[in-house]
Amino acid sequence: MDKQPFNEKKSTSNHATDKKNKKKSFGFKKFFLALLTLFIVVFLGVGCGLVAIGLDGDKDVSDIHPPASSQILDMNGNLITNIHATENRTLVTLDKIPANLQNAFIAVEDNRFYEHNGIDPKGIFRAIYSNLTSGEVAEGGSTITQQLAKNAFLSQDRTFKRKIQEFFIALRLERQYTKEEILEMYLNQIYFGRGAYGVQAAAQTYFGKDVSQLDLSECAMLAGIPRSPNYYSPLNNLGAANERKAEVLDQMVKYGYIDSTTAAKTKAESLRLVNPKEQENDNTASYFIDYVTQEMIDKFGADAVYKEGLKIYVSIDMNMQKAAEQSVNSLLPTYYNDANGLTQPQGALVAIDPKTGYIKAMVGGRGTDQFNRAVLAVRQPGSAFKPFTFATALENKMTPDTTIEDKPFKLGDWQPQNYDRTFRGTVSMRQTAINSLNIPTIRLAEKLSIDKVLLTAQNLGISTLELNSKDANDKNLAASIGGLTNGVTVLDMAGAYSAFANHGVYTKPTAIVKVVDRKGKTIYEHTPETKQVLSERTATLLTDMLEDVITKGTGKAANINRPAAGKTGTTDNYQDAWFAGYTPDLVTVVWMGCDDNDVMPGITGGTTPAKIWQNFMKTALASIPAKNFDGSDTSIDNPVQNVESNAKTTAKDVSHEKEKPSKEAPDKQKPVHNEQTNPNDAQQPIDENEPIEENIEQPSLPAPRQNLPEPSIQQGKGLN
Repeated sequence: MDKQPFNEKKSTSNHATDKKNKKKSFGFKKFFLALLTLFIVVFLGVGCGLVAIGLDGDKDVSDIHPPASSQILDMNGNLITNIHATENRTLVTLDKIPANLQNAFIAVEDNRFYEHNGIDPKGIFRAIYSNLTSGEVAEGGSTITQQLAKNAFLSQDRTFKRKIQEFFIALRLERQYTKEEILEMYLNQIYFGRGAYGVQAAAQTYFGKDVSQLDLSECAMLAGIPRSPNYYSPLNNLGAANERKAEVLDQMVKYGYIDSTTAAKTKAESLRLVNPKEQENDNTASYFIDYVTQEMIDKFGADAVYKEGLKIYVSIDMNMQKAAEQSVNSLLPTYYNDANGLTQPQGALVAIDPKTGYIKAMVGGRGTDQFNRAVLAVRQPGSAFKPFTFATALENKMTPDTTIEDKPFKLGDWQPQNYDRTFRGTVSMRQTAINSLNIPTIRLAEKLSIDKVLLTAQNLGISTLELNSKDANDKNLAASIGGLTNGVTVLDMAGAYSAFANHGVYTKPTAIVKVVDRKGKTIYEHTPETKQVLSERTATLLTDMLEDVITKGTGKAANINRPAAGKTGTTDNYQDAWFAGYTPDLVTVVWMGCDDNDVMPGITGGTTPAKIWQNFMKTALASIPAKNFDGSDTSIDNPVQNVESNAKTTAKDVSHEKEKPSKEAPDKQKPVHNEQTNPNDAQQPIDENEPIEENIEQPSLPAPRQNLPEPSIQQGKGLN
């Protein structure tokens, strides 16, 4: 009886011993199998060495050149966006990558990185043994150098040939580069999911910040993603991503990079991740970005733009851009959605610094469709084209006081009208501008010759004029009031009006200021293309006339309570409406219309476009002190002598708050040709005292202006 328990205990003990022996036996078998596997790998590696060299002897590891996203930055170096094809990658140097991120990758991917020569037999053995004993793939055997070799030079195919190639390229990389260089290239190569390649793109994609700003928790999270980018992405699978982050932190403790207390605290921290929907919906400056991208492709080619990691410094002012988008989107009315689902009417806006030609804001429409109406839409300008006629007259020695007959005009079957179908008799050029009168403008062009007017517009950057077609061209008087064969673009109009604001100097608009390659070398720097198209006298007098358009004419809705000049434009049947205006510091042109040329009842340049212009300019110029066009402070009384005349006009102004549509050519696609225009007239200057009609003359003393505010050439305003 006493032995039975002992025998039972002994039997139990023997059973436990047998199990332990079996475990040892099984463990020995695994160990032997791992050793055999390692031997086979090494044997085959050596045996296939010559083959591998033959397969891969032409690989040049001297210049690892991964595709890199180009960056669009503002003039202060602030990132606006990255542009790329398939791989979103921004290269960064190792000194910009936090030590915690470097250590996290080394701990979890290759803890003997600084000890091996590219291939780590101990690591391979440890990985094989660990994977066999755990029954799962717990560790990878590839070193960081091997992974770089695979990502930079080889396919992702899991073949024996590729693995042997990987070994030998890794050895070659270790001979060619330092460990720091290899780690830097590796961290710029690896894929993190969501289209992000490299740690900088990953930091932006997941945390919306620069990689240099990552904390330990964020570093551990990123280091865990590459094993399975889709599964461990915190935006796809936050639970799995947090578990993987904890594993990375444990590895960092194991290899002495952090202590266990820090790891425990970091595991408990929650991460603030980027909201992908917010990223997708952030379309600020999308039309400007598309414009810059196309300009860059035209200059350097698509491969350079999408793969070479260029830094593209652009002219945009993001505060102005946001104000432009807000103004267009909030003030455009909504009539209907067209067949493509786009809201109509559409609109466009371009703002330019008149001194530099830098585009400060660009809106190509509302919505995110690919058609940039600021650059690609060619639309009828209506009366916004008239300043080119006025400028031509001023260049030919006329003045704002020059008088013209406003009486019925007929040329063949064409009988244009003023907007209200009335005639005012003798009017000045200033009154013609203020009230946007068609007949006097046409008579000016007839006397000058339309060739001169078109040449002025062409020299001011209007690139869409049709001058040589035999079927229909713009060499007819309808062009003087904006009746063109094709039309104009918003960008061209903004560039042209910039010369009015810049003393007659035209500067070709540009968005690209400078381009720097991935090595920091400047490969392009913008040089302004300028030319003196108009005399300073002409620009000053024209500006003075157009100031009156805002203070007392068709552009009253654009008043911004500081010196500003501008012109409304409305086409027949209310299909296009414009406001083009400027201050000494900023030129802005606004257009609105329907993509299908549908009518906009009651919409003129003096209504919605003027309101959009006003709203934008008030915000855009809020931090810029107001000044007169002669450069003087608006708070300083500055009486200016008008050398052209002692007053601005000789007849009564009749101002209107709203501009009516202009009665242009009967068929805008085929304007009436002026058979009476003699091209030779373009070479003959007009004497300012020569009457345009026999009953028009330049009086020596002006008639008093009745029931109107004082002219804008007065104290604080005037000639430069």
